[in-house]
Amino acid sequence: MKVPEFLQGASSEVDIKGPGVFLQFDVFGVTIRITETIILSAVIVIGLTLLVLFLTHDMKKNPEKKRQVIAEWAVEVVDNLIANTMGKGYEKMSPYIAALFCSSIFGSLISLTGLRPVTADYSTVLTWALMSFVMIERAKIKADGVGGYLKSFINPLNIISEASTPVSMSFRHFGNIAGGIIITTLIYVALTGLSNLICDVAIFTIGIPAVLSLYFDLFTGFMQAFIFINLTMIYIASAKSE
Repeated sequence: MKVPEFLQGASSEVDIKGPGVFLQFDVFGVTIRITETIILSAVIVIGLTLLVLFLTHDMKKNPEKKRQVIAEWAVEVVDNLIANTMGKGYEKMSPYIAALFCSSIFGSLISLTGLRPVTADYSTVLTWALMSFVMIERAKIKADGVGGYLKSFINPLNIISEASTPVSMSFRHFGNIAGGIIITTLIYVALTGLSNLICDVAIFTIGIPAVLSLYFDLFTGFMQAFIFINLTMIYIASAKSE
């Protein structure tokens, strides 16, 4: 009797590709590609927007519904995190930090549905790192003035240090998420091969990959999102102190 395909496990060949391209077209000689990452990112943004609208709909001065309590608790957590990490005077950073964290954590956790995490695409995390980099440089200009900011680049090492900031932030996040995908795939193939030594059914691939997913998808995704926003807050706060 032929074993169903979903019980056969992984194939012997490992093929890890980048995000799929659903649509591409040329605009003035430039090829525009609508990739899987772009579509999933849009879905996450729409989902987060609807979630925020749901939690904040018809709010009262005295909370009467659990969703308002959840919304106020989330805001309080972000405000306390910023106050403890950056100090006073950075309350306006709350929306950006919250949006950055939610985009990162949900961009990674979408892999639990079987879809490719958007944080496994370097262009995604590089964009977030560049956004944070602009805010870091703005904080330095605001603290030292344009003249003082430009004066710091007299030392060539400062130029290298500034340029490495978005690169290090993005590579750390991307490397951990993409590495998790590669390791999980290799383990799945290895478990399939181990199962084939016993029978035709990939028995070792049942349950074990799900346990590993708790670490590579859930724990790693949360930690990388938390580290990313903490680096952003620390860099911006240190710009003022410097």
